Amino acid sequence: MFARVFSGAVHGVEAHPIEVEVDCCQGLGQISVVGLPDASVKEAQERVRAAIKACSFLMPPGKKWVVNLAPCDIRKEGPGYDLPIATGILAATGLMPFENIANLWFIGELSLSGSVRPVSGVLPIAVAARQNGARGIVVPEGNAEEAALVEGLKVYPVSHLMQVFKIAESLENGTIYEGASREQFARAAANVVHHKDFRDVKGQPQSKRGLEIAAAGRHNILLVGSPGSGKSMLAERLPSIMPPLEFEEAIELTKLWSVAGLLTERGNIVAERPFRNPHHSASVIGLVGGGARPKPGEISLSHLGVLFLDELTEFPRAHLDNLRQPLESRKVMISRAGQTLTYPASFMLVAACNPCPCGYRGDPVKFCLCTSSQAERYWGRLSGPFLDRIDLQIVVSRLNVGELIGEVKEESSAAIRRRVELAVDRQKLRNISNSTPGGFNFNSSLSQRELHKYCQVEQKTKEFLARAVSQFNLSARAYDRILRLARTIADLAGSENILMEHISEAVRYRLPLKVAS
Repeated sequence: MFARVFSGAVHGVEAHPIEVEVDCCQGLGQISVVGLPDASVKEAQERVRAAIKACSFLMPPGKKWVVNLAPCDIRKEGPGYDLPIATGILAATGLMPFENIANLWFIGELSLSGSVRPVSGVLPIAVAARQNGARGIVVPEGNAEEAALVEGLKVYPVSHLMQVFKIAESLENGTIYEGASREQFARAAANVVHHKDFRDVKGQPQSKRGLEIAAAGRHNILLVGSPGSGKSMLAERLPSIMPPLEFEEAIELTKLWSVAGLLTERGNIVAERPFRNPHHSASVIGLVGGGARPKPGEISLSHLGVLFLDELTEFPRAHLDNLRQPLESRKVMISRAGQTLTYPASFMLVAACNPCPCGYRGDPVKFCLCTSSQAERYWGRLSGPFLDRIDLQIVVSRLNVGELIGEVKEESSAAIRRRVELAVDRQKLRNISNSTPGGFNFNSSLSQRELHKYCQVEQKTKEFLARAVSQFNLSARAYDRILRLARTIADLAGSENILMEHISEAVRYRLPLKVAS
């Protein structure tokens, strides 16, 4: 007897429909899985056999079950095929009625006792199920909230294989998980609390201004200063002034975290912008993604949030150069033999480093012990093309004694965030785009066509910018980035037009490394 059950295979952050075809024929009682399965899928035959036995189903003797996972040119990975394989075998042998579940999708790992365990990547598969017209999806109980984020799809959570049998007898025997996805997200977003606030940071008005501009336009920023000047403290507070996530952005982030298997650490929906802080000893795969079983790297896990690279010059130069293409395209492509995966990587890069090996070059108090050649070699760890992709380069100065012991009331993150949100609202109305989760492009992501449309300047201002580009040997990329940065500064000022003062401030943010070196 032949049976067919539907499931899904995650490819990057998207999922493809998989038909689990089962044919029962004469043989020696074995289960044979074909269709480009990996080792964990092949091992399903033993888990499925034990789980079916634990449910007291008597398998017909002298039979062989051939399980084909179609299409056969997509590699199948992970234990999520256990449940659809077991369901298909029970249907093919006539032990389970099939009519009621013919239009359902299945995913889940089976234990030897027949219980169903949670798996990663459920949300992309649930999205694919809805797009392909499925009536519902059967998932482990631990993945029910995640799957229920997909509106318009019935979710049947199960904790044991016998519950699948009950659903097959009648869909009314199954419990439909009623997840109010938008309400659930609203509750989760309302409970987000930023424990690190800018009111804790004394002084540093230039650095705070730079971070405010960076948050408003999603610009990359580099903080340079002596040890203890507050670079990390400033960077860690950046998420507190960024606008909250939109629901569509949260779904895209949750898909990424689901594929990476990290949702158990964050709940079932990602309600706040990520802040990732990898150590400088991280591998290329850890940063960019990939591996034997490709997973998103740190640059994708910081999608729609912040990637903070502390001690930037300690990262291997080759690792940083691997970030150049994602910084431009806002995505990363992982090419392997037989497959190419694409992960989103629209992150804001925040980097911090010292001005020299000893850390005190240009410091007004401590004397620098480094020679000029040592300082040049130190900055030589960062390639020119990489630095060219950083919009703001800020010198974080040492606090003087008055600032350090003073009791001046600093501006809170909430006050700064209000200005940032107003600037973002202007971008939402102007930079409309249907290809991004939020429905618009931040100023840092404006295309060339949008740049010419929204970043017009007067002739006098254009001549000033041309002189600055010539004097400081800036590249064509730097020229465009200055215009994008000036557009953000104008938005923060509530100006429809980019003025000379906005351009001159944007130009200054390209030059502080000259001071530090």
